[in-house]
Amino acid sequence: MAGCRQKEEPKPVSQFPAGPIQSQDDTKILKEAAQKDPGNVDVWIKLGNAMMDTKRFTEAIDAYQRALQITPNNTEVRVDMGTCYRYSGNSDKAVEEYRKALKINPDHVIAHKNLGVTLAYDLKDIAGAIKELERALEIEPNAQDAAALKEEIQKLKAGK
Repeated sequence: MAGCRQKEEPKPVSQFPAGPIQSQDDTKILKEAAQKDPGNVDVWIKLGNAMMDTKRFTEAIDAYQRALQITPNNTEVRVDMGTCYRYSGNSDKAVEEYRKALKINPDHVIAHKNLGVTLAYDLKDIAGAIKELERALEIEPNAQDAAALKEEIQKLKAGK
């Protein structure tokens, strides 16, 4: 019929907050959502991100591990978990996670950068760090931070 609209179904409302965590209530909602639906990888990732954003790295790692039980080849989660390990003072585990991510996606620029930084500044493996940072530049030569990466590589090569 002319002028009549088809009835639109209401869009489902997310059970957990979108965007950055604004309050403890948001974190509580995410934890409750994870308990109610432990097979929902998105809620585990969102919970991990929320914990990481609030510098609760051990809790973030726990959430990311749960996400990886569901999707073990998720490179983004592996890189984020590696970063949490690094900030928790466990650089060896960070390197392990970055390398796992790179086995899945050898061209993951952030994994190369994070691995390079961890190797250089935490483990003092300068040659390994240079290799990783150069690989990141090779993959994305026109990246926004390309000039800074080149400068960092030069500093590492000069022993500064």
